[in-house]
Amino acid sequence: MIKDAAVLPPSIDTERPVPRWAVGVAHVVPLLALPSSLWRIGLALGLPLGYTEQGLRDLVGTTAWGPLYLIALSALTEAAALLTLGLVRRWGEVVPRWIPLLGGRTIPRLAVTVPAWFGVGVLALLWTPFLFWWTLPHPGMTVTGRLLVGFIYLPLVAWAPLLAAVTLS
Repeated sequence: MIKDAAVLPPSIDTERPVPRWAVGVAHVVPLLALPSSLWRIGLALGLPLGYTEQGLRDLVGTTAWGPLYLIALSALTEAAALLTLGLVRRWGEVVPRWIPLLGGRTIPRLAVTVPAWFGVGVLALLWTPFLFWWTLPHPGMTVTGRLLVGFIYLPLVAWAPLLAAVTLS
C-alpha cells in the first residue's frame, strides 16, 4: 500500500488523517503572535520600545494596572494562538482524561469548528487594519518605533487566513 506523504496517518494524535501542511501551519500560528506579545511585555517592564517617554506613560499609565493588562493581553494572545493546535491534535477531538467529569469524552465537531470560524472572523476584523498601520498618525511614537511596531504586528494579519486554512483541513 502506498502512503500519501502529504497526509499524516491516523495515530495516537488524531482519529482522522491530518494534512502535513495543516500541522505545520498550526505550529506557525503561535510564532506569528510571539513578537507582538514579547513587545507588549517589554512595554509592561517599562522599556520604551518605540514610544516617546510621554507616549509610553500614556499607554501604560502610572499604576500597576497598565503593565498587568499588557502582560495579560500577551498571555491571552499566545493562548488563543496555541488553540490552533487543537485543530490538528487529539485534544481538539477528545477531552483530555485529566479534566474532571468530561475527561475522555469526544468533542462534537461543531463545538470545535464553529468557535474556530468565529475566531477567523474576529481575527480578520482585529488584525487586518494593521495593513494600513503606516498611514495612521501615532503622535506618542518615534518614527523608528512606528516602523518597528508595524513589522512586529504585520504577521498577525496572516493569523485569520491561516486559521481558516487549518479549520478547513
